[in-house]
Amino acid sequence: MFVPELLLHVSRGVRWDSDHVVLFDDPTQAIMQELVRCDALPRTHIGLDFFDASINRIAAWAIGTRAAQKCLLLALLEPSAKLREAELSGDYTARLLLLEAAKALPWSVIWDEFCRRNDVPGELALLESIRQYERTVLAARS
Repeated sequence: MFVPELLLHVSRGVRWDSDHVVLFDDPTQAIMQELVRCDALPRTHIGLDFFDASINRIAAWAIGTRAAQKCLLLALLEPSAKLREAELSGDYTARLLLLEAAKALPWSVIWDEFCRRNDVPGELALLESIRQYERTVLAARS
């Protein structure tokens, strides 16, 4: 059957009883790389799973969403056109070199700029934002 769009549910395998928060890990990076490399991103709807009984839901949501976004950013920064060209021409040396070089890209600087432009806390400031939410919102619910 032909399916014009892809519905993708990204989660993390359950290790204990309830830890589904998406991580910036190899499997999530690989999923995002495939979406970008196959030019499937425009027709893909990505859903994320955030449940973890050991942390608050807002923290799980923020950490999981940001992990997925970082994996996607890393995939988008790959030199896709050059990789495709090397693959099609059978130049596997160039393909390997490009893939290895992409691992050393300063992607975290781009991530920090993305956060700044969107007026959201950067990596280290996120924890303080979560703690502030716990003190002002969650504590009031007790």
